[in-house]
Amino acid sequence: MTICRFDLWQWLNAKIVEPLIQIVRRGAEPKQLALSTAVGLTLGVFPICGTTVILCGVAIAILGDRCNAATTMIFNFAATPIELSLIVPFLRLGEVVSGGPHFELTPDAFKKVITGQASKEVFLSIYHAILGWLIATPVILVVLYMISLPCFKLLARRFVTVPSTHTTQTFSHAEIKLKVREA
Repeated sequence: MTICRFDLWQWLNAKIVEPLIQIVRRGAEPKQLALSTAVGLTLGVFPICGTTVILCGVAIAILGDRCNAATTMIFNFAATPIELSLIVPFLRLGEVVSGGPHFELTPDAFKKVITGQASKEVFLSIYHAILGWLIATPVILVVLYMISLPCFKLLARRFVTVPSTHTTQTFSHAEIKLKVREA
């Protein structure tokens, strides 16, 4: 058990923590990083597996400079286990909101989806899961932004080095000649 835990921490450090620290050290703004984190995680839990990278790419293109692409993709990647655990809650939320029928989750239904023999009820359940996600998205996005902003402010204070007040000025050759003449 200890070996497995060590490997998990080592993996998390290599794939998530270290890349984030590098992004912070390069001087990315905490607000930009918080938005990128919130977008990456929110889109990362979209209830149709395999589509989140495309959604994040579209969001990055739309948000432009307000979003850090690497941070968005790191958190999209990190959201995968959470995505799998939220499919059923999103499905149930969508059923409640739409007043739709309760979809029985059976191994046979999953098999039909994978083999392409899905029935109308399976497609309706996918619709309900997406509806549940759409309803939860604004709350998820705002909460994640509010949580991650202070975290990135703290990381920025810790890892971004402030330039020294004793900076060296550089002058062109013509500026040096002019200063010599003035003296």
